[in-house]
Amino acid sequence: MTRFFLLFTFCLLSLQTLADDPKPTLYLIGDSTVKTSDKVLQGWGTPIADLFDASKINGQNRALGGRSSRTFYTEGLWTKVLTDLKSGDYVIMQFGHNDGGSLDKAPRPRASLKGNGEETKDVVVEPTNTPETVHTYGWYLRKYITDAKSKGATPIVCSPIPRNIWKDDRVTRAGNDYGKWAAEAAKAESVPFIDLNEIIAKHYEAEGQDKVKSTYFTAADHTHTTHPGAAVNAACVAEGIRALADCKLKDYLLPE
Repeated sequence: MTRFFLLFTFCLLSLQTLADDPKPTLYLIGDSTVKTSDKVLQGWGTPIADLFDASKINGQNRALGGRSSRTFYTEGLWTKVLTDLKSGDYVIMQFGHNDGGSLDKAPRPRASLKGNGEETKDVVVEPTNTPETVHTYGWYLRKYITDAKSKGATPIVCSPIPRNIWKDDRVTRAGNDYGKWAAEAAKAESVPFIDLNEIIAKHYEAEGQDKVKSTYFTAADHTHTTHPGAAVNAACVAEGIRALADCKLKDYLLPE
């Protein structure tokens, strides 16, 4: 276990230690495709730890399974990150896999409105009977961006990783929905954007459908990656970081 991985595991590092450490901290926010770790499945937020220089930067994987761009905000998870953010830190966000579905109906009333606009819809959330104003997917991303900027941190937006869904030997992209809206949110706020969906899809196609299905996913799951799949996706995130023109986060990556 590397020193950086220890830092990336929130429960092993006190907030007081982070507050006192002069090194910047990279925070990851998202869903289970960023943070899952069991004997079979893993999110890319775990293996990416090994790609950074632990002597220069700390890491905090604050992603949580089952969360959408909306529920990561409404459940107070973002507030906890924002409380800890300091000037010079970084936030990488990746949402979208859980943003579909129902706005208000049990058992998972977690959807955001589609798009990147200012539209809202007032709902009453089951089963708590709680009123809520739901915003668009892009609105929640832009909220994370502006909040992070207000603390002097650098936000970076990723499009969601592709699912293991193929058509005519090509991976199905998210370029017409969540990938598109993520890019629009980043552009609207003039922050770095990594088209992770496209980068990973190209790597999967280079590897071939048979290998991707047998090695990077399980037969029962087209969304969550295995440990080897997570490693590939983490490398793709690093590839995206290195390609950012004006982002100093690349300086903290270990040499390829």
